[in-house]
Amino acid sequence: MAVDRQLSTSHPPAYAAARSARHLTSGGTTGNERLTAATGAVLIGLLAVLGVTILRIRPLLSVHMFVGMLLIPPVALKLGSTGYRFVRYYTANPPYRRKGPPPALLRMIAPIVIVSTLVVIGTGVALLLIGPSSRDTLLPIHKASFFIWGAVTALHVLGHLVELPAVLRADYGRSAASSGDVTGRAGRVLALTGALVAGVVLAIVVIPDFGAWLHASNLFHHSG
Repeated sequence: MAVDRQLSTSHPPAYAAARSARHLTSGGTTGNERLTAATGAVLIGLLAVLGVTILRIRPLLSVHMFVGMLLIPPVALKLGSTGYRFVRYYTANPPYRRKGPPPALLRMIAPIVIVSTLVVIGTGVALLLIGPSSRDTLLPIHKASFFIWGAVTALHVLGHLVELPAVLRADYGRSAASSGDVTGRAGRVLALTGALVAGVVLAIVVIPDFGAWLHASNLFHHSG
């Protein structure tokens, strides 16, 4: 508080900037939970779209690749928010210690979620950039890791499904903007929006790489 008073009297612009930064990044354990939940909800929607493309992969291959690339920044944000909670809890941060760890089952599957996430995204990006010549080596790994990822992610979602609506309403409900409990809300909305925009931009940038796979898919379809 003494630092705040000193800044406010001697350096008004610096004080205003510091307050704005705190407003964007504050929120504590509640803010972390809300960011994680909102990012998770977005990922559920994107994964549902991805699941539909798998059922009709040939006609929807371009959509599959686009959504797959779009997923990368939101997934990174989700790993970042959950990783931050992990670090704060195990470094004995008092608020995170009081909140407690996630349920035991979610802690047990967390390493599988992380590893399968990295493998499915890594092989997907490699497949796209290398092209159809990597089909025989990388595609089986990509498929297997995706199904493992889908299974453990479904368990992860079920573990949070009950509290998810209430957590989302806190930041995105009708009364969220006018309520007093909005600490860090602008920063969370900005982070999630930024991740989605970055995902769209990334997917658009790699659209030229879709061509080789679409051409190979058409050849395979006609030859069959």
